[in-house]
Amino acid sequence: MALDALSEVLWHERTLLELLLFKLEEEQLLLTAGRTRWLAHATREVEAVLSQIRDAELGRSVEASAACAELGLPDGAALADLADAAPAPWDELLRQHRDAFASLTAEISQLADGNRELLAMSHRATQETLASLHDVHTYDGSGRSAGTAADALLVDRTL
Repeated sequence: MALDALSEVLWHERTLLELLLFKLEEEQLLLTAGRTRWLAHATREVEAVLSQIRDAELGRSVEASAACAELGLPDGAALADLADAAPAPWDELLRQHRDAFASLTAEISQLADGNRELLAMSHRATQETLASLHDVHTYDGSGRSAGTAADALLVDRTL
């Protein structure tokens, strides 16, 4: 039955969305802890899950088309329309999938926005730190100090 196959694909996609939520939360924990050393790894993991979700969406599209044909709906019908046309217990199961997708999507969106804000704040702080380092003494090619003369010197008059 096409509805059984569709439900199986939807369960898989829900699992992937939960994994994406977890990976985004991991990324946020790294950002808030200032552990940027692992940020590239966390970002790669998020991208890997996103790739798996894209593959699962293709599978869902195929199974949804078969379910639409079985229920006499036009191809590309929304999950809510499939739920309305499906017999029990599939109707309730498809509604539960739809509600879970809406909830997970909202959580993922909120967490991703928070991570973007944390990254922007971190970037600004880094830029400000780098800008404050313009008076730092460096070394030339021979290893000698290439810094500029200090504007103010502290003199101990007791000498």
